[in-house]
Amino acid sequence: MRRSVEEIRRTRVTDIAQRVAKLEWQWAGYIARRTDGRWGLKVLEWRPRTGKRSEGRPPTRWTDDIRRVVGCRWRQAAQDRVLWNSLQNPFFFFFFYLSPAVDVNWLR
Repeated sequence: MRRSVEEIRRTRVTDIAQRVAKLEWQWAGYIARRTDGRWGLKVLEWRPRTGKRSEGRPPTRWTDDIRRVVGCRWRQAAQDRVLWNSLQNPFFFFFFYLSPAVDVNWLR
């Protein structure tokens, strides 16, 4: 095991990437469960007027990561809090597995 991973465990420092992923997951669930018609859900559903994104490889939207783990019906899955919370660890694994700078073994 790398020394830096040992230091993280010993000092209990939260990795910023892990914190961001957790907050992203929680916010997505919160917004998907809202029923009051506020702007959060409208922002998630927004599409450009032309119906197209820019040419080339478009930047990844944060909902794209959630769709890869949960599927296109992720907003329906978020309605069930137990199901949504059970999908959090697979999302973290997916999120960190794509980042080559992160040692996946320390997620256990």
